[in-house]
Amino acid sequence: MPGPLAGCRVVELSHIMAGPVCGLMLADMGADVIKVEKPNGDDTRRTLPPDINGESAAYMMMNRNKRGISLDLKKPEAIEALKRLIADADVVIENYRKGTMEKLGLGYDTLKAINPGIILTELSGFGRTGPYAERGGFDLIAQGMSGLMSVTGVAPGEPPVKVGPPVTDITAGIIAAMGTLAAYVHKLKTGEGQKVDTSLLEAGITQTYWQSAIAFATKIDPGPMGSAHPLNAPYQSFRTADGWINIGAANQSNWERTVRLIDAEHLAADPRFATNADRMGHRIELESELNAIFCTKTTAEWLDIMEAGSMPAGPVLSISQMHADPQVIARDMVPSVDHPKAGKMQTIGLPVKFSATPGGVNRAAPLLGQHTREILAEAGFDDTGVDAMIASGAAIQA
Repeated sequence: MPGPLAGCRVVELSHIMAGPVCGLMLADMGADVIKVEKPNGDDTRRTLPPDINGESAAYMMMNRNKRGISLDLKKPEAIEALKRLIADADVVIENYRKGTMEKLGLGYDTLKAINPGIILTELSGFGRTGPYAERGGFDLIAQGMSGLMSVTGVAPGEPPVKVGPPVTDITAGIIAAMGTLAAYVHKLKTGEGQKVDTSLLEAGITQTYWQSAIAFATKIDPGPMGSAHPLNAPYQSFRTADGWINIGAANQSNWERTVRLIDAEHLAADPRFATNADRMGHRIELESELNAIFCTKTTAEWLDIMEAGSMPAGPVLSISQMHADPQVIARDMVPSVDHPKAGKMQTIGLPVKFSATPGGVNRAAPLLGQHTREILAEAGFDDTGVDAMIASGAAIQA
């Protein structure tokens, strides 16, 4: 099946992660995403190690399902070729620093003159407006400035800790895809294009809903709590005889179910733990009581008990253990794809399932310039024109 975005064409002028995540999401849902790379390729191609047969694992993860063309945008003929691609596109994605598109002669007014219905999706560190609009941005910087690093870690007073994955990059890409789809719906209704603008900073801020609610209400900044929840207890990891288990007793009925299942109903009668407010006020004591109980059995033993009692619980898996989990496999979240150099390889699947127009991973990430000739031909260049572009260095073919 072609996916729900079949027929939508996207020109991706982005690199590293946030922009490529946006393009990846659209490509997985069936859009024809044409990734335009500079002559030496997206910088992620040089994010090594790890590699598979010389190809960057990071690049291949972020750019599956896309076709690739390499253009030297310092050359006028490459800019003209790009304009031809944009004339037939629905969306352009870019994550350059502010002003770069204008310097290339590809500002929004120019794009709109070429294609009145074009959607220009812009991703940046801080957004295209405001006092920080000129700054470059990275995930680490955005995590710090969005407040995320102030609430991540084991306890207050410890060195700041970032969220392990580049969460602002990934979230910005997902939000940008959401905004692009909203703009695309508007275009289908009216024929009108528009600009879509989001940033790593805003992506990080959206992750602080609970913590911001607490700060707004109490005027007190929440701090790091390890795996614990800022509003509910017990809702965290506990040590077992051979590892860790997550217990999701996020409401009163689940708390009461938990103490029954672990044979600790005396805790329910303890006034320190009677209500959620009481448990939050005595969270450290509660954690100590529960750790003493959970360490008496293995994670697998507790999971069997919790599942039999319909109690939300789960193990703390490594990345490789997650890849092998039967539910992850059943949901097609670790599909395989054939790459021309890396061979058969695994990737991460589309996290949204469609009953009528399923998306998925059908194409490996392109080699640098792998589809240059094919894409230029679609833009109206004949063989002689393509050969001339390649000979001049304006276009690079794998």
